[in-house]
Amino acid sequence: MNSLKEAAEAVQQRAYAPYSGFRVGAALETSEGTIVTGCNVENAAYGATICAERAAIAAAVATGYTSFTRLALVSDSPRPITPCGTCRQVLNEFGPEIVVESWAGDTVQRWTVSELLPGAFDRENLS
Repeated sequence: MNSLKEAAEAVQQRAYAPYSGFRVGAALETSEGTIVTGCNVENAAYGATICAERAAIAAAVATGYTSFTRLALVSDSPRPITPCGTCRQVLNEFGPEIVVESWAGDTVQRWTVSELLPGAFDRENLS
């Protein structure tokens, strides 16, 4: 079995989604092989909601990791989901080559961040 997927499934159970009921789990693999997880945390002020992908990135950075290879996503959807635009931008900050694996049961779809966010705004745009 895929340990990254299993970690995403485990953390999905802790998602806080009282408004949408749509629970998402994310498991991020660091370049060192460590797995860091995150889940979506909704808020009555919807704009304050944080997605699972950004929760995992924030937890990883807080732990001292900034280099990542893969991100596994699981959700309540019957088909694989993609990260939202904001999450794509945040993932791109840490590597357009990160592989995103989105699972729905045994079905998986894979993309790189650069495939999901072509023409991304990055540090080169600030020069």
